[in-house]
Amino acid sequence: MIEIAAVTRTRDGHEVAQARSTTIKDVAAAAGVGIATVSRVFSGTGSVSAATRERVLAAARELDYRPSALGRGLKLRRSGGIGLIVPDVTDPFCAEVLAGVLACARTLGEHVIVDAAHGDPAREAEILDRLVEQRVDGVIALPAGEAADWRAAARVCSSVVFADRVLPGLPEIPSILADDAGGVRSLVEYLVGLGHRRVGFLGAAAPGGSPGVRERAFRGTLAQLGVPLDEDLVVAARPARDAAYAAAAGLLQRRADVTAVLAAGHLLGEAAVLVARELDLRVPADVSIAMVDDVAWAELCDPPLTAVARPARDIGYRACELLLRDRARRGRGGPVLLPTELVVRGSCAALRVSRSSGRSAGRPSPRHGL
Repeated sequence: MIEIAAVTRTRDGHEVAQARSTTIKDVAAAAGVGIATVSRVFSGTGSVSAATRERVLAAARELDYRPSALGRGLKLRRSGGIGLIVPDVTDPFCAEVLAGVLACARTLGEHVIVDAAHGDPAREAEILDRLVEQRVDGVIALPAGEAADWRAAARVCSSVVFADRVLPGLPEIPSILADDAGGVRSLVEYLVGLGHRRVGFLGAAAPGGSPGVRERAFRGTLAQLGVPLDEDLVVAARPARDAAYAAAAGLLQRRADVTAVLAAGHLLGEAAVLVARELDLRVPADVSIAMVDDVAWAELCDPPLTAVARPARDIGYRACELLLRDRARRGRGGPVLLPTELVVRGSCAALRVSRSSGRSAGRPSPRHGL
């Protein structure tokens, strides 16, 4: 590294060399270009040839030059960094998305401002307004609703990217999604292949609401496999612990003939496991349980839970990459779908068949109230 020093004179006349910070002028001189060219290289604005860009970057590395984020922010009227809005930082899936965003931002030299909306569209709108006021370089969000002015945010910031969500009426906002339909399809095919025909679905839309991707995939796959759908087994439930528990308890108490439960999220899967345990139902001997989202505790259950693994960390990384680097690809070709994976464990088993009747064997004892 080239060391740059300033010379000062003491009172007794001696000259003392003092290290000083490398400036943009030093980089320009070392690279043999003008200061404006160095500025264009580090700001990403204007045109610079590839050879010149590499020469400037090489000089900066040699001099250990770090551009001033504050100075650049004042010039561009931005504070720098990117904003990330999640529903809940303690949620395992959101935590993995955050880890992916941080990993990508670190490699690209950006910092991340994180806040949680807790599923409240009004709070989310306040968070977005604050990020826009700070003039961040872009926003990544797992949106809770349409209360926030996403279009205005995309105009003021460099861009907005949705992770794991899409909002109707905002096709111009790019999004990175897991292939939830494919994941649910593989799980339904697996359960039907084990002989299950009375499969409960936890996590349907509220009555009168529009079915989500996972519910549509559940219904469509049963239809393709020729399995009649019992509407009483499709249970509406919000992804919150109290609501999930109530939905799972209602299903397993009301329908003693259900042989498998597909939970549309990890909170719903947790509720199904807890209710089955309190009802003295053996998993998978009495009821098979599987869920969407392969969170850490799924493997620690007894038995370990079959689940659809969704690439949360990759979703976060790709969303950040799209926001900061792949600007030319934004908004083209619809959402980016990342593949899911069916992880088969011990919580699902082939349906037992009675030799005398040829029908699936029911559970021997009635269920008791919780």
